[in-house]
Amino acid sequence: MKFAFIVHPTSLEDVVRYEPGAVGKGRPLIEKIMEWMPPYAAVHVTGVRAPDGRETEGWFIAANFMPETMLALPRETVYGKISAAITLGGEFGAEIVGLGAFTGVVGDAGLTLAERSPLPLTTGNSLTIAAGVKSLLRGAREMDVELGTATAVVVGATGSIGSACAELLAPHVAHLVLVARNRTRLEKFGTSLRERVDCGVSLSTEVRDAVPRGDLVLTATSSTQELIQPGDLRTGAVVCELSLPHDVGRRVAVERPDVLVTEGGNMLVPGQPRFARVREPGRDFDLGLPPKTALACMSETMVLALEERREDYTLGRGIDLDKVREIDALATKNGFELATMRAFDAAVSPEQIAATKAAAAQRRLVRA
Repeated sequence: MKFAFIVHPTSLEDVVRYEPGAVGKGRPLIEKIMEWMPPYAAVHVTGVRAPDGRETEGWFIAANFMPETMLALPRETVYGKISAAITLGGEFGAEIVGLGAFTGVVGDAGLTLAERSPLPLTTGNSLTIAAGVKSLLRGAREMDVELGTATAVVVGATGSIGSACAELLAPHVAHLVLVARNRTRLEKFGTSLRERVDCGVSLSTEVRDAVPRGDLVLTATSSTQELIQPGDLRTGAVVCELSLPHDVGRRVAVERPDVLVTEGGNMLVPGQPRFARVREPGRDFDLGLPPKTALACMSETMVLALEERREDYTLGRGIDLDKVREIDALATKNGFELATMRAFDAAVSPEQIAATKAAAAQRRLVRA
């Protein structure tokens, strides 16, 4: 069974990976060109092979908008281009389609698109959640964070990804701080969560108030701005980002050597996957990731194709935790693994982790 996955640039720098001819052109011109550009097949994915020999292939279909443009344009305009991209995926033989980046966020997170689509859809959020929580807990182990007494901060806690991550993190930590902009929705979710978990739960609408309290921080917002800066983070904190564009400012990499940042949701793809450019035969598409690595949302679509699950899977604002657990198990069955740590588009080596632990210990000593 074949798949398609809808993609688009998430930053001006990202545009060049899709369209090398965009080098040197200004942002206003690029945005205007992308606005009228029809969807097209950008990448042909081959070599995805489960341990038992089952294979799938697929296409990344570009529905080119910048995130800010996608949020600003009339919703029907955006839906129109995404729907055209879905149709194009079907013309290549896809039997399931993943909605990548903001195509899975805009509007009602895929529900309206699914009603109009001839093919089943998924946002990939279920596997993103499973991989993100695993990534954060792995970072905690690497930094020797004592989970039994730890405070975890979830930024974007009322979103579909953030709310599910909060619930999955609750059994592991002593306290959760839930952060979201909408106070009413935040209080409603906080009240509901307190009834289901044993850890303490507190609420905040201010990132800069909440993040300094976290031994662990997970970000899952749809913001187009950098929300977390160097001065916001506690010594020795572990931060897992599930957001594109990134929520953590790049200054953190330079100014906070005592903090471990990791991009959650990167998966090793089984087999010998190749991401080949369609328009430039013989050239591979740069995903900005190591070889054999894909985002978890992409991987969810591949897993469903390998399992021949012709059904809508992860859609809407509410996440079914049973589906999170199911797709996590199916990913493992099909040979998908959590990828090695990365932060700020670069690998995080064991030596870097050791240096981060040492820097945190030194900073605590100086403060003491």
